[in-house]
Amino acid sequence: MNQCPASAPDVAVRRGRDEVIYLQDRRSPGAWPRRITDRLDYWAEHAPSRPFLVERNAAGAWVALTYAETLRRVRGVAQALVDRRLSADRPVMILSGNSAEHALLALAAMYAGVLYAPVSPAYSLQSRDHRALRTIVELMRPGLVFAADSAVYDRALAHFGSDVEIATSSAPSASMRGVTAFAELAATEPARTLDAARDAVGPDTIAKILFTSGSTGHPKGVINTQQMLCANQAMLQTVFPFLTEEPPVLCDWLPWHHTAGGNHNFGIVLVNGGTFYIDDGRPTSDGISAMVRNLSEVAATAHFTVPRTYEALLPFLKSDRALRERFFSRLRLFFYAAAGLGQRYFDELQALAVETTGHQLLWVSGLGSTETAPFATSTGSVGAYAGFVGFPVPGVELKLAPTGQKLEARVRGPNVTPGYWRDPERTTATIDDEGFYCMGDAMRLVDPGDPAKGLLFDGRLTEDFKLSSGTWVSVGPLRARFLLHFGQYVQDVVIAGPDRPFITVLIFPHVAACRALCPDLPPGTPVADLVTDDRVRATFSRLLTDLSRESPGNSTRVARALLVDTPPSIDAMEVTDKGSVNQKVVLQRRSALVDELYAPTPSARIIMS
Repeated sequence: MNQCPASAPDVAVRRGRDEVIYLQDRRSPGAWPRRITDRLDYWAEHAPSRPFLVERNAAGAWVALTYAETLRRVRGVAQALVDRRLSADRPVMILSGNSAEHALLALAAMYAGVLYAPVSPAYSLQSRDHRALRTIVELMRPGLVFAADSAVYDRALAHFGSDVEIATSSAPSASMRGVTAFAELAATEPARTLDAARDAVGPDTIAKILFTSGSTGHPKGVINTQQMLCANQAMLQTVFPFLTEEPPVLCDWLPWHHTAGGNHNFGIVLVNGGTFYIDDGRPTSDGISAMVRNLSEVAATAHFTVPRTYEALLPFLKSDRALRERFFSRLRLFFYAAAGLGQRYFDELQALAVETTGHQLLWVSGLGSTETAPFATSTGSVGAYAGFVGFPVPGVELKLAPTGQKLEARVRGPNVTPGYWRDPERTTATIDDEGFYCMGDAMRLVDPGDPAKGLLFDGRLTEDFKLSSGTWVSVGPLRARFLLHFGQYVQDVVIAGPDRPFITVLIFPHVAACRALCPDLPPGTPVADLVTDDRVRATFSRLLTDLSRESPGNSTRVARALLVDTPPSIDAMEVTDKGSVNQKVVLQRRSALVDELYAPTPSARIIMS
């Protein structure tokens, strides 16, 4: 077994015209299958009794599906899809979150070559007007839609026409028309038509459509082909050879309608014959207890997750030795992506690892997108630190193209999407003249004299702006620094200032942390009253002053702040389904608050640095 779970990069650098830089790992990923479900066939034959999908039942006990049983059920559901003549013109939509039935239906669709689209449950359950869901329904034109609990999804299901079949795992609500039980789909007897459909699936077959929000806040459908999924897993194996040394075990909550959970993590387990425990917890105040319970019972070999998972787990790991010992017993590395991780969490989790196991664990990060399936850059054996996104992974060519004041990251490789579903104009706009996908992310070199030393994330190009003085403001790094400085008190922050004389911010406060500053206030005190309390204002004023003292330049100093008393709205597209705030939409919808920040005579609500 390799001592280090990640391999070292071997980067070649080429300089082109107009100061363009090309980077590519000299290594090539290993061979990959024609289709991702070939690995299900393989493991059902070579490890039929090994648990593949494990989730808790209604009584709270873990229930496992082996590879052999998974394949049997997948083939039944796949035959049912073939019998219904579902296709790219009449695809499958999945509304509900991670579950064994969700996995079986997704695998069945890919097995039979039927296009499917997993959709964020937030679009059905959190939205009041279902605007985003209706947009997706019009774009996909599904023939079958699945919701695990039809009663919970009753309002959302009303947006589907009578010609769309509804499948569910639960008894339908009294108001619903006839539905199909998922068990009925799984009980279908496979026939020759299924094998013919499977054999027709190839590398260019579209496996799924993943929806992600653009700068406008409207969902866009990213095409994911079989080759994208398979090539990305071969790249992962090259960077993380430990995945092939023993079957990986993941206990993971990341949603499958996102590329990180549905492609990266689920694919790691499937391709390498591992076991996937479906974590019903979340790194939130109301979901952390379930996550802790699950991790106290399941020893994962790795965690591929987002920073807030580690942030939420840290106090429990520090206080519970039994949990800590279980957590670290088989762990090979820490992996995080999608956001920055504060140095405190690096240090404290590493200290716990050393205390528990006697050795350090490797921290790994990187950068990717839904359009890259998602693995595109990785820190590999070099290890992660704040802002470092590493090197292009084997099989990916990365281009740094000067764009304004920055270098835009562009990628080309077998893991890159051919485009957006039924949106040729957007597809054309995101591919440059050399066939590179333009990520919209800026990067800068760790060492300008030696590009082979790796890359640092430098923000989103669409978020950067100029002050009225002509000074550029790099929003990504500034936002990350602000969130790190304010810590527990801030849920998110929106940076304002285009064509204005100085930088200001709209702050979405962490309500629970602010309430802790005012223990004598009644529990039902409105947020509007909470954020105007002198103790809350004094805390934010002190932190803002300290931050401005550390960053006094015009491009980094935040002069004024306003605490927003209403959270960002998913209906208004201010927040995406994965919880990230859309900066541009918030600034547009709350322009009156922005004007208040820049009033010649600041109101009493404005916090000054």
